[in-house]
Formats: sequence, C-alpha cells, structure tokens
Amino acid sequence: MTSTAPSGEFLDRILERKRVEIGRRKRHEKQLAALVEAAGERQERGTFAIERLRRASTDAVPKVIAEIKRRSPSAGEIRKREHGDIARIARGYAAGGASAVSVLCDGPGFGGSVLDLRRATRAIDVPVLFKEFVLDPLQIELARISGAHMVLLLVRALEPNELHALVAHAHAAGLAPVVEAADEHELSVALATDATIVGVNARDLRTFRVDPAYARRVLDVIPSERIAVLMSGITSAEQIIALAGSRADAVLVGEGLMRASDPGARLRSWLDEARAAVAS
Repeated sequence: MTSTAPSGEFLDRILERKRVEIGRRKRHEKQLAALVEAAGERQERGTFAIERLRRASTDAVPKVIAEIKRRSPSAGEIRKREHGDIARIARGYAAGGASAVSVLCDGPGFGGSVLDLRRATRAIDVPVLFKEFVLDPLQIELARISGAHMVLLLVRALEPNELHALVAHAHAAGLAPVVEAADEHELSVALATDATIVGVNARDLRTFRVDPAYARRVLDVIPSERIAVLMSGITSAEQIIALAGSRADAVLVGEGLMRASDPGARLRSWLDEARAAVAS
C-alpha cells in the first residue's frame, strides 16, 4: 500500500530518522574502527565506476545503472525479500547488460541494508552504488568497507559546506561521489563540487512527482566532462530509446525492473530493443 503521509514530509522524516540511526552507529565506533582497519588500505574503486559509466560516442543508448529496490514511501512494496535474492538479482543485472548496480540501503523506508550492499559487491564485478541518505562520513566508511565503488550524495539533504566535505571524504576513501540534484538550482550546487558523476532525479523527493521532461532539460546543462545520469522515471525500452540522442551518459532504473519476475532478463530485453531501434 502506498503511504498517505503528506508528500512534503517524506524527506524530512527520513533525514531525521537517519540522524538518529547515525547516532546509534557512532556508539559503536570501536567496532567500526576495527572493521575499517580490517578492510586494509584504501582502494581506488571510483575510477572503475567512472570508466564504466562514461558514454562513448559509439554507444547507441545510455548506460544503465540497475537498482535493487524493495519498496519506497511512494510506491509501497515493490518486491518481497527472498533468500539469496540480492546476489541473484545483482548477477542477473550484470548478465543483462547493466554497467553498474545501485543498492538501496535504507531499511525502514526502502527495505534495504548495508548487508545487501555487501552481498551485491561480492556477487558481481561491475561497480556498485551505495544509495543512502548520507549525512556523515561514517556512512561513507561503511560503504567503503562493504565494497562499494560509488556513494550517493543528495544536494537537497546537505548544506553546501557539508556536501563539499562529503565529496572530499568519498574521494579520500577511493569512492566516486554521485551528487544528485532535482532542479536547476540544485544542479548549480552539484556542479560547484568536484564530483565527476552528477545525477538529476526526475522524481522530486519532497513531492514524489515525476517529471522526466524537466529532468532531461536540467541534465542538458551538465558539462561534457562530467558524467550525466538521469535518475528515476524510466519504465520501458521506449523511454531508453528516446534518450538515445540526449546528454545522458547513463540512466538509473529501479522499480520498472524490480517488478519483473526476472529483473535481469527484463533489462536485457529493454537494451536489445533499444539498440535495435536506434540502429534501424
């Protein structure tokens, strides 16, 4: 069932809950420090993600970041949890042509966890995005020790100084920050950072209204040296085809795949259909 809470309150409630969650985690700093030490030296994973997501002139359609997403505050339950399904879905996405996989790690709102991220990174050899409401460097360290290559940072959730500090921390951890904007003002804030990957979300996280046309116009402003990612709003091969000549280097697709009995097979069929249509 879709939540009936006032839409403008969703993000505020999530961020407040996330601050409480971070506070609980910080009470176990010794355990986290031990995990960080056990993870060993910093590994440069972000470069691999950037290489995989940059669209070449020969790419007929944008790359796909396929998302593992069980539910959301707006859509309700999308897919029930099954034993071993994280690794199975991640492998299916990789086999289906995903250039990267996103794992939603928020529990109460989206049904995910850091453990889901770890399971995905161990199952595949494509880059994995830690998709969370990141407010603290501790979360970036959790992403790093869990094997992530990228970490999502929301302009709307952070003050500019906080955003810049977290981008720097992600780089220092060897991860690629993915800075997400929802409108032209937020995009200007995102582009003021030195993040290579910049996303524009077609879904406004305060109203949950989806407007792919507006998002595409905002995306067109992103300079060519950055990697431009269109997030949300993709539910068919036809929409991928429509982006063939766009600025989008990549698109992030979740719900449209996760509702299929075989998400990886659906991704493969969409990509095959899109490439055939553009080639014809």
